[in-house]
Amino acid sequence: MTPGHIAGNPAKLTAQQRELIELAGTLGREKFAPRAAQIDRDAVFPFDNYADMRAAGLLKICVPREHGGLGADFATYVMVAAEIGRYCGATALTWNMHVCSAMWAGFIADALDMTAEQRADHERCRAIHFRRVVEEGKVYAQPFSEGGSAAAGKSPWGTVAQRVDGGYLVSGRKIFASLSGAADYYGVLCTLDKPGATMRDSLYLAVPSDAEGVTVSGAWDPLGMRGTVSRNLDFKSVFVPDEARMIPEGLYFQAASRFPHMFATLSPTYMGLAQAAYDFTVSYLRGEMPGTPPVKRRMYPTKQVATAEMRIKLEQTRAIFLQNARDAQVDPDRDTRMRLYAAHYSIMENSNDIARLAIRTCGGQSMLKTLPLERIYRDSRCGSLMLPWTAELCVDRLGRECLYEPGERDEEIVA
Repeated sequence: MTPGHIAGNPAKLTAQQRELIELAGTLGREKFAPRAAQIDRDAVFPFDNYADMRAAGLLKICVPREHGGLGADFATYVMVAAEIGRYCGATALTWNMHVCSAMWAGFIADALDMTAEQRADHERCRAIHFRRVVEEGKVYAQPFSEGGSAAAGKSPWGTVAQRVDGGYLVSGRKIFASLSGAADYYGVLCTLDKPGATMRDSLYLAVPSDAEGVTVSGAWDPLGMRGTVSRNLDFKSVFVPDEARMIPEGLYFQAASRFPHMFATLSPTYMGLAQAAYDFTVSYLRGEMPGTPPVKRRMYPTKQVATAEMRIKLEQTRAIFLQNARDAQVDPDRDTRMRLYAAHYSIMENSNDIARLAIRTCGGQSMLKTLPLERIYRDSRCGSLMLPWTAELCVDRLGRECLYEPGERDEEIVA
C-alpha cells in the first residue's frame, strides 16, 4: 500500500511545496530511516543525515532567495519538517533548531518594526550568517532551556551578554541544548547585562562552537529523541563581535510577542511521527512490514476498528496542523493565538496517543527494537515536555485566554 501524503491532498500545494516534500520523502526513505535505529541505539548525532540535507540544499530552506536560499515560508517549512519527522524524529527536531535561526533572522525579522538604522545593521549582520549557511554549509543550533522560567517566557534569561568594545562577553549555561557538540554556531538567547534588565532586553547571538570559553558537558542517555544529543552548554566570558547579532538588540521580545508561531515549529516533527505510527500499523497488519513474516492480520474486526480510530485521530491532527500552518502571520488575532495553542498541544499529545494505539493494535512483536514502532513511541512521548511550550503551558495559556479579555482581572474577594 502506498502511504498517504503528509499534507493530505498534494494538488493544493504550491510547486515548491510539492518538490521539497518529495525531496524530503526520498531522503527519508532511502537515507534517514535505515540509519534511525543506530542513531537511537547509540544516542549519536545524525551527521550523515545532515550531510545529505546539506547536499540537497535543505539547510538553506528558509534563507531568503536574495541571500541564496530557497526562500520557503512558514507553511512550506513545517510540512517538509513533518515529512522528515516521519522517518527520523531526531533529525527533524534538530533541523528545526537550525532552520529557526534563518526563519527568525529572515521573514520574521522582515515583519518587525525597526528604525532605519536597525534595519541597515540587521541586513549587514544577517548577510554574514546566511552566507555561512548557503556557501559554507554551516549548522546553527538554538539552545533555549536554562532550568528556570526564562524559556517559558516568564523571566529574563539567566545567560547574560556584557557589552564590550566591538561586541559582547557571553556567560551562562544552557541545558538540554540540542546539537551540542555538533553545531557550528549556537544561537544563544541571553539578556543584556545592565541594571534592571527585563525580557525586553533579550539578545539573540550566534556563538561559534569553537570559541574560547565554550564547553559541552554532561551525559546524554534519555528515553527518546536520543539523536538530538542535547547536553549542557557552558559559556564563560565568551567574546563574540557585534556581527554575532541574529536580530537587533531588543527585537527578540517584539518577535516573540508579535509572531507566536515561531514557538510552534517543534510540533511538525510530531505530526511526522503520528503519520509514521499509522503507516507502520497499516503495513504491519497487511503483512508488508520489512523484517517481519508476511502474515496478514487485517481480517480481524478489532484490528479494523482500531485502525479506523487511528486514522480518524490522524486526520484530526493533520487538519489542525495544516490550519495552523496557514494561520502563521505577524500580529495574529486573539482567536488565532488560541487556535495555535490548541494545535501545538493536540499535535504533541495525539502523536503519542496514535503511537500508543499502534502498539496495542499491532501487538507484542511490534515492540521489538528491530522495528521502528517502539522508537516512534518513545520519541513521540517527549514532545509534550519540550519548552518553550510544554503541554501544560499550552493548556495554561489557552485556559486564561479563553476566559479573560486582555487586561481583565478578577475583583478581590473580601472575606
